[in-house]
Amino acid sequence: MNNNQTKGKVLLNSIKKKEPFIHVLFWVSYVLFPYLKSIGRDTLYHFYSELIDLLFGMVIFYISYAVFFTSKNILGKVLFLLFLFCGIGYVNLKAHNWFFQGTHTETFWHYSINYISTYSILALFGYVLFLIKKGYKNQQLYDEMNAKKKEAELANLKSQINPHFLFNTLNSIYLSALKKEDNTADLILKLSDNFRYVLQDGQHKQVALKKEIAHIRDYLSLQKERLKEKVTIDFEVSVDNYEEVISPLLLISFIENAIKYTSMLRGKNHCVKIGIQLEQKTFHFSCQNPYLEGNSLIEVASKANGIGIENTTKRLEHLYPNKHSLLIDKKNNLFNVDLKIEV
Repeated sequence: MNNNQTKGKVLLNSIKKKEPFIHVLFWVSYVLFPYLKSIGRDTLYHFYSELIDLLFGMVIFYISYAVFFTSKNILGKVLFLLFLFCGIGYVNLKAHNWFFQGTHTETFWHYSINYISTYSILALFGYVLFLIKKGYKNQQLYDEMNAKKKEAELANLKSQINPHFLFNTLNSIYLSALKKEDNTADLILKLSDNFRYVLQDGQHKQVALKKEIAHIRDYLSLQKERLKEKVTIDFEVSVDNYEEVISPLLLISFIENAIKYTSMLRGKNHCVKIGIQLEQKTFHFSCQNPYLEGNSLIEVASKANGIGIENTTKRLEHLYPNKHSLLIDKKNNLFNVDLKIEV
């Protein structure tokens, strides 16, 4: 939504909330305007006469509003309002004569036509009210549709991320089972915790930061068991409020990719550094792993697994618009991810 749309939405909401006050102000001005015109002139101001005009003016205003709101026949609207103006104008004349023993002797059409200009202005105000309320309802409908669209997009992105993560974890346990390692049962137990988080907490809009961190620890524990001497993981956490909430499964794709790419390198003890900080509602995540340019296996894996980071980036744009910064760069054979979110 651009700035003009945002300003328009704020204006419509403000007018909607203040509508009763606007009505009162308008009709008070309608009654007092003839008095202001009479100041410094010889014409007299008749308050009770203006009250009668107010009554019939309100009839014109709100009937006009109802006609605009319900009818779609433009020609029918115009003809109906012209007859309404003439009829109400004539009734107004009779009311003045009855209350004030007036001596108006003008014909029906002569007196009624004199009111057409005044009533046309009132009908115009009724039309403006109709446009404002129609704009407000259309804006509400647009917001609801946009919110549903975003929820559907986020659900789709999350559904793509979850199988991606779970597949790689199952692959890790599969390799452990092939080697007939004793800790396979423990790995399966830890995987069940990961399933539980992804399928339950991961479906919520927000979770406590402590749960997200616990999920990451479980995942890292699985990878440490699998990779052992191949990869070392340095995981540092500094949080001033573990109850602070965050959208779930935002970080796992960065961590997963870092460990997978590092495991493809030759040699041992390649270090992956992961940091999570929260200070005064500013969340900071960093992830660094060694990266070898030109490694064909890594390049192929990078293209195949890029959906994880791509979807996470889209989720960040939906969930934290203008409240996050994400920097991803490759420098000095290091792949760096730096994410900040105002939670």
